[in-house]
Amino acid sequence: MGGEAGATLSKERLPAERRPTEPRAALILLFEPERPLAGSARFWLDRVDRVVIGRGAERAAERGTDAGARTLELRVPDPRMSATHARLVKALGRWIIVDADSHNGTVVNDSFATRHTLADGDLLELGDTLFLFRHRPAAADSRDDLRAPAPGLETLVDGLAAEYATLADLATAPVSIVLGGETGTGKEVVARAVHALSKRTGPFIAVNCGALPATLIETELFGYRKGAFSGAAEDRPGLIRAADRGTLFLDEIGDLPLASQAAFLRVLQEREVTAVGATRPVAVDIRLMAATHRDLDVLVAEGRFRADLRARIAGHELTLPPLRERVEDIGLLTAALLARLGPRAARVRFASDAARVLFTHHWPLNVRELEKALGSATALAKDGVLRLGDLPDAVQERARPAPQPVASEAAPLSPDELARRDELIALLREHAGNVSAVARALGKARMQIHRWCHRFAIDLDDFRTPQE
Repeated sequence: MGGEAGATLSKERLPAERRPTEPRAALILLFEPERPLAGSARFWLDRVDRVVIGRGAERAAERGTDAGARTLELRVPDPRMSATHARLVKALGRWIIVDADSHNGTVVNDSFATRHTLADGDLLELGDTLFLFRHRPAAADSRDDLRAPAPGLETLVDGLAAEYATLADLATAPVSIVLGGETGTGKEVVARAVHALSKRTGPFIAVNCGALPATLIETELFGYRKGAFSGAAEDRPGLIRAADRGTLFLDEIGDLPLASQAAFLRVLQEREVTAVGATRPVAVDIRLMAATHRDLDVLVAEGRFRADLRARIAGHELTLPPLRERVEDIGLLTAALLARLGPRAARVRFASDAARVLFTHHWPLNVRELEKALGSATALAKDGVLRLGDLPDAVQERARPAPQPVASEAAPLSPDELARRDELIALLREHAGNVSAVARALGKARMQIHRWCHRFAIDLDDFRTPQE
C-alpha cells in the first residue's frame, strides 16, 4: 500500500557503512483528500539535492539530475496544486521548502509560508495534498522495501517496519508472541497477520480474557463434559481445542484469574487439555499469542500474575506504538479502513479541514477510535464529501483554524540564485569558511559575500574549523 510511486523510480539501497543512528530525511505523501484510497508513499532524501513537487495527471516520482544536482520530481493529481507548486532544497544538511509562486500557496503546520526550514514532524499542505517531513535516526534494520509481509502489517514507520519483519520471520516458528500497547492499537490485527503467515492449518481463535465472567472462564477455555454441572446438557470442546493446529490469541491475558492461569500453564507445558468433568486429557497443538495493555512484570511483582506462566509465554514481545506516534501511518490506515467499511465509504472524498484533522487529532483510543470516527462520518457524509462537521465532536475539538498567511522568511530563490548558493557553499567548504579567500575566488567584496550568506541563510560557523 505504501512505497515510492512511479515506474521510473528505481530502488536505492543505502551504503553498508551508514551508521544506523545517523539521522535520515524522508518526505511522506500522507493523504490525497480527493483520492483517500490512494494510500501513502515515502520518499527517502538520502541521495537528493532538490525535490520538485507539482500537479500531474497521475501520481508519479522520478529521479534524475539537473545541472549536476540530484533531483526528485513528484507529481500528484491534485487540481488545487500548481504545475510546479514548491521545491525542497538542501543547504548545510537542512531541508528548506520554498513555494514556487503557487496559486494556492504552501502551508507548513498552521501557516502559509514562502520559505521555511523544515524540522522533523512538520505537516505540509500543498493544494489539498498533505505531506509529512521526517528527519530522525534510522532503525538498525532500516528497510527501503515497503511491501508488507501480510495484510495488517503495513507501516511507514521505520522502526515498526523492522519489528513487523521480525514477526514475519517468526511466524512459522513455535515461539509464543506477546503484544503490548495501549487499548486500540491493533494488537489483534497484528496477531491475525502473523497467523496468516504461520502456515498453520487450524483456525485463529481470539479470546478476550477481560470480557469473560470469572465463573465461565475455565469452561469456555477448557470445555466441559455433559453433566459436569447443572445446565451442561452436551459435551463442549472449549476454545483451546477449537484452536487445535491453529493459533490461540488471548487478548488481555493480564485479566486471567490466578486459578485459570495455573490450569492454562499445564496446557502449555503438557500440550494437552482436560475438560471440566472429564478424567482424561486430550492432546492439542496450539500456537499461543497474547496481548495486554498492562505491564505483566508489574502484575507478577504484585502477585496478580504467575511468574512461571510469565516465563512460559515470554517468547517474543513487541509493544505497538500509539497512533499519535504513527502519524505517517494514518493515511495508510484510513485507506484500509474505508475500503473495509463498504462501497459508500470507499467512494467518499474529504474536505480539506476534515483531512487535516485526521493528522492533528491525538487519537487517545488509537486505531479503534479512528475506525469508529470514519464509520460514523462516512454514514453522515452528504454528496460523497466527508466534512469536518461529520466527524465526532471529540475529533472536531482538535481541528486547527484554517491556515493563515504570515510574513515569509525570504523571497523564493531564483534558478540563478540557487546556482550561486551552491557555488558559494562549495567555496566556503574549500576555504573552511574564510570569507576573504572566497571573495578573492569570486572577485567580489567581502561585504557581498556576507550579503549572500544572509540571503541564503548560510551560517559561516558551519564551515569554520574549531580552534584547538
